[in-house]
Amino acid sequence: MFSKEESREIKELFWTSFGKSFPRKWTLYNTKLKGLSFKFYFDNKKAFVTLDLEDDLENRINYWEKLVSLKSILLDEYLPEAIYDEEYILDNGKEISRIYVPLEQKVSIHNKNTWQEVMVFFNTHMGLFEDFFEEYKVILED
Repeated sequence: MFSKEESREIKELFWTSFGKSFPRKWTLYNTKLKGLSFKFYFDNKKAFVTLDLEDDLENRINYWEKLVSLKSILLDEYLPEAIYDEEYILDNGKEISRIYVPLEQKVSIHNKNTWQEVMVFFNTHMGLFEDFFEEYKVILED
């Protein structure tokens, strides 16, 4: 087991290592679309990349309908393993809509032996998410 401080330091080291290994500017929160963001997630059991819709319900529904209309393109041309979840509940109880791609292998941020695999997964899959977003952003903006 790790203390909270040790765990925080390990997480910080992972993200610093990821940034050095794959230096690029990610879109993430800077989509310029209110309530729509990309995120990396890595904890003691799993890793995934997400496209989250966290705005008010009306705005979420608007974006969600557009993303559903693009579902076959996302799955066929970019991320065939993407999961659409219209009502995703976060750990804090907040409901959002989420499209995500999980890493199927068992990984842990506390196990440095899994870091390279997660970094490559993040770089590849978030890159594909961003490519999709850039190609179809104009549809989401309407």
